[in-house]
This record gives sequence, C-alpha cells and structure tokens, in this order.
Amino acid sequence: MSRALRLAISLALTFTFLLISSPAQAVSMVRVLRYDASRAAEFRGAVDQAAQIWNSSVVNVRLVPGTPAHFVVYADNGWPRALPTGLGRGTVWIGRQATAQGHNALRISTHEIGHILGLPDRRTGRCSDLMSGASAGVSCTNPYPNAAERAEVDRNFAGGAPAVKFGELLVDR
Repeated sequence: MSRALRLAISLALTFTFLLISSPAQAVSMVRVLRYDASRAAEFRGAVDQAAQIWNSSVVNVRLVPGTPAHFVVYADNGWPRALPTGLGRGTVWIGRQATAQGHNALRISTHEIGHILGLPDRRTGRCSDLMSGASAGVSCTNPYPNAAERAEVDRNFAGGAPAVKFGELLVDR
C-alpha cells in the first residue's frame, strides 16, 4: 500500500471518528407521549391542534394520539382543569363553563396540556403567557407557549424538575 493511500485512509478514518464522537452530533432522546382525546367531544379538534402546537414548539417531547394513553382528555360542563400525576401523565378536562363565558377552546387545550408537560399556572394576566390562563381575559386567544414556557418544557423532559405539583388538581379560575 502506498504512503499516499495510507494517508488518505488515515484522514478518512480520523474524519469519520470526529463526526461520530462530536458532541454537536449527539441526538437528544425525544419522549413520545400518547394522548386519548376520544372523550373530548366538540373539543377534539382543539386538543389535536394543541398537541401540534406543542410539537412545533418543543424538541424533547412529541405528542401523538393513541392508546394506551399517557394522558386522557375529557369534555365536561365544569371549568377547565388538569390533574398531572407524573411528567407527561394525567387527566385533562376541557370544561364548557369557560367556553360558554367566551374563553378560547384552543388556548384552553394548549394551556391544560401545558400542565401535563410540567408547567404550573402563572396568573400574570398577559396574553403572551400561555400559562396565565384565564387571567388574560376572554379577548386573549393566543394558544402558543412563550419562549420561557417552551424552554421549561424542554428542560422538564431533559431531566429537569417540573414546577407543577403532581397529584394536585389545577383549576384555572
């Protein structure tokens, strides 16, 4: 084998090793969560759309419809609420009482799923804060998490400590 060929092979192997072992090439583990919105009645479309909003907003978790589900979404006549039982697990109720008062079903759905993803209520009154919930008023229809909320969900699913209390019913009134 010629010296030039050995050098070329050595350079190719070195380059390949650097590509494989480079931290920039590390792939994060995406946690896939299945949700069941089959009992969300007229809110089914809003729940599916809310899942897509979260999917386009964060990188460490992916929401897909399916069973067995990590979390279940119901429609009822009460106020919207969530019962997160663990990170990515729990129950959501999209209550008709809030939509009857004029609150946006898509914002409600995205907000309540935010609890399942480890976000607590933050009643800031700002429409730009998804987790401000009803405190932003009925004129607020923004269903998108802000940069801090997106980063917090990604941290939660990268091993961080979620700020939400598991096993506590969260009612946004």
